[in-house]
Parts: sequence; C-alpha cells; structure tokens
Amino acid sequence: MQLEIQMDPDCTEPKVILRTAAMTEEVTRILSKLSDQPPQILSGVRQEKLEVIDQEDLIRVYANAGKVFAVTGKGEYTIRLRLYELEQRLNPSQFVRISNSEIINIRRVSSFDLGYTGTICVALQNGDVTYVSRRYVARIKKLLGV
Repeated sequence: MQLEIQMDPDCTEPKVILRTAAMTEEVTRILSKLSDQPPQILSGVRQEKLEVIDQEDLIRVYANAGKVFAVTGKGEYTIRLRLYELEQRLNPSQFVRISNSEIINIRRVSSFDLGYTGTICVALQNGDVTYVSRRYVARIKKLLGV
C-alpha cells in the first residue's frame, strides 16, 4: 500500500481519497478505521437467550413471516432488526443480498449452480440451498466475474 499526504493551504477540511482496483479486506479495514462509527454488534435470540453474533459465523440472514432470522454454525437466531438495517451493518465485501428477503455470506458458499434458467442456485456450507432471485442475478454474476 502506498500513502501520500499533500499539504494545501486552501484546504479547509481534511479529505481522504482511497484509490483501489477492487474492494479488498484491507480497504474495508482502512475504511472502518477512518469512519467515526463504532463497530456494529449483532445480537439475536436463540432458546430464549440473547447472544452476540460474530459476523464471521453468519451463513445467511433471511426474512420469513414478518421476522428476520440469522443462521450460523451454532443454529438459528431471531434478529430484532429489519433486513435493510442488517445489510447496512454487515461487511459489504463479505455479504451480498440475493433476494428481497435474503443476504448470504459469500465466504460460506459451497457452490453456485448457473444451470437454472433465469436464476442461480446457491449451495451453502451448512447444507442449505437457496436461490438468487432474477432481480439480483446480474449483480451476482458480476461479483463472480461471469
């Protein structure tokens, strides 16, 4: 990584420009350190206990019957946030929305099956199978470089 500081007497407020070819973990870390926001903590209810959920453990987050659920290796949690609020808290280089009701952790995907017409079948590491809705297919293909 290169670092360049330019002194400009006409500058009234510091300005940071980050130039990169792609969004990487390093870039995400730099952005989170530069932002004034504290780290986003996720919590969910499982077996009537409120537990802190590590983003790295998340496999998928989905909405069903008016509730939002988070699936991890430990089990399924009920989340008190809406899906769009979770999407804002989750690391964008690791999580991607695949439908209006689901967000998946790209690092927890076993395979993508592009054989289905108009959609993509996603096999997750925990054995779950889900589908990318037609609205999000182009975004996923671009992410996969297809």
